[in-house]
Amino acid sequence: MTKPETPLHLASAADQPVPAPSGSPPATESTGPAGYDSKLPGPPPHGGKLTSRLAHPDERDRWLDKVAHLPSVTLTPREVADIECLAVGAFSPLEGFLGKADYESVVADMRLASGLVWSLPVTLAATAEEVLGLKTGGDVVLRDPQGEPLAVLHLDDIYAYDREEEAEQVFRTSDPAHPGVAGLLAQGEWLLGGRVTVLRLPRGRPFISYRLTPREVRQAVADRGWRTVVGFQTRNPIHRAHEYLTKCALEQVDGLLLHPLVGETKGDDIPAGVRMQAYEVLMEGYYPNDRVLLSVFVAAMRYAGPREALFHAICRKNYGCTHFIVGRDHAGVGNYYGTFDAQDLLREFEPEELGITPMFFDHSFWCRQCGGMATAKTCPHGPGDRVALSGTEVRRRLTTGDEIPPEFSRPEVAAVLHRALADVAAPNAGG
Repeated sequence: MTKPETPLHLASAADQPVPAPSGSPPATESTGPAGYDSKLPGPPPHGGKLTSRLAHPDERDRWLDKVAHLPSVTLTPREVADIECLAVGAFSPLEGFLGKADYESVVADMRLASGLVWSLPVTLAATAEEVLGLKTGGDVVLRDPQGEPLAVLHLDDIYAYDREEEAEQVFRTSDPAHPGVAGLLAQGEWLLGGRVTVLRLPRGRPFISYRLTPREVRQAVADRGWRTVVGFQTRNPIHRAHEYLTKCALEQVDGLLLHPLVGETKGDDIPAGVRMQAYEVLMEGYYPNDRVLLSVFVAAMRYAGPREALFHAICRKNYGCTHFIVGRDHAGVGNYYGTFDAQDLLREFEPEELGITPMFFDHSFWCRQCGGMATAKTCPHGPGDRVALSGTEVRRRLTTGDEIPPEFSRPEVAAVLHRALADVAAPNAGG
């Protein structure tokens, strides 16, 4: 095919109105970087503003009258999650998918073209067939996997990119066995950049009562009178080690945001619904409810290790966190990253560049000799006295029905995991 015309660069710091059909108001957004919205509870979001790309109802209806006459692109589950994050401001200051200049800067230097720290490319891929007929300056309907219109992309950029180069820079590997790399190599060979107007949030979203937007989390924190808040992210069930880290962090701040990721994960990860049950039982018996807020992070996992740890910290800054927990092998998978690579990367940035304080923790475990949770910093005893199970070993014990030691996981959490496995196995039982 003929390469599309070279588009104008999509600016990262949006200072223009959202394009909309004649007579409709622009999608809502807060005051720009030059005038931080002082009415917004909590610290300044990343880049100085909390964006919102969800259309007003009347604007949405006007766009819906037009979508049948516009070209369209079908989104992947990861891109659907990105749309929700853009809609509510979790990816502030982004207002859409990266244009070429921002994309190249993020991949090479972990910064937007403006110089603002941003570690992961938030992109919309398209195939050669989908790109045919698209023109910069036009509008493109973004449809969910069921074919329903979810958003409108105001197309500023159409550009080719090097998937293997992105894999090496972002994931530190081009190995297709890496789940993030596999997804990248499977997507279209063109990228589309531009702001989005989100017509509706995705249908069938689970955990609605926990699906708080950044503005809602900030308001909940303000209502509780917390001035400092530490965020905690995991894609795994919460075990004693996670509980220990969060409580150590809570000793130093006013409040704790438990913020498990519930977007798409790889197939052998514990399902989000099971993980949320584990959080709920811990909230009932082991956390002080007046100091802990449980919500969910709707993004999909990239498995980008150190870069994703930085990305997760920035997103929690948008949710109003002043601190963020970074443990061992944050957002890692397999053996692609070193145990403390994520912590080393965050240390490379100046505190004022991040705007959120990382809290670094070593690997924690139960020590039989100490009679409690510890890390290598605080425990003098050897590996033989430590109770620490790998994720593989936990899954093996769940499969065989073997006990998960209470020193590793609270009995209530172990019961949730065993019940979940039994529920999965029951429909497949013979007889």
